[in-house]
Amino acid sequence: MRSTISCGMIPNKLLLEELTWPEVEQSIAAGFTTIVVAAGAVEQHGPHLPLLVDAARGDRLALEVARRLGNALVAPTIRVGCSEHHMDFAGTLSLRETTFAAVCRDYAESLARHGFRTICFIPSHGGNFAPLAAMLGDLRKAAGPGCTVRAYTDLHGFVALWRGAVREVAPEFADRVGGHADIAESSEMLCIRPELVREDLAVPGYVADFDEEVAARIFTEGIRAVTPTGVLGDARGMSREVGEACLARVADAIAAEFRRDP
Repeated sequence: MRSTISCGMIPNKLLLEELTWPEVEQSIAAGFTTIVVAAGAVEQHGPHLPLLVDAARGDRLALEVARRLGNALVAPTIRVGCSEHHMDFAGTLSLRETTFAAVCRDYAESLARHGFRTICFIPSHGGNFAPLAAMLGDLRKAAGPGCTVRAYTDLHGFVALWRGAVREVAPEFADRVGGHADIAESSEMLCIRPELVREDLAVPGYVADFDEEVAARIFTEGIRAVTPTGVLGDARGMSREVGEACLARVADAIAAEFRRDP
């Protein structure tokens, strides 16, 4: 049975930055030795969504994964990521991969020094998947031998999870999942920050299959080379029901991956 997710406010009891230092110390002593770190972005998401989508989704996804793991806290989301391929669109911020890697290393080292024994990185932005995979060895060195560093790095698998969730609850819209500002991501935002979603401005973007060839073109030529709207897929038909299903399916799958032996 698929897990369900409330679209309400995020509680603060698992959020590291909202705890006092004695509370963090007590949580680690009580067995909360895993911490989840989302890696998001501040970048264009078509004409109908704000720039903060990947950062806000990272906040929620990290929390949902931590809830499922049961012994985990949530670190502050890394809000800006590797978004060079979106820089043709106004407002996008991007880190160099070396800068992003340095931030992730400093997170890993800091968290390990405080006694966290498993650090789980989750990219909530497509451009962070490959850099995280490439830096895993360095992150593990930074954390030291007493700490395990994990990362979910399957971008195509992530999009497939969205497609499966949409197919389950709104099969007539399954072909509108494209991976960026599409029906899945827009529906998630209806759960997370509905006041920022402009449903009336939703337009279709690139609607063919998102495969390795398309991904390579986006990351080398920029997303505008594929879609002038900045959208991969189609957001029309978005709903809170679809958003709940997408959030739950992805959180279930990522938590299950982190439970497996490295």
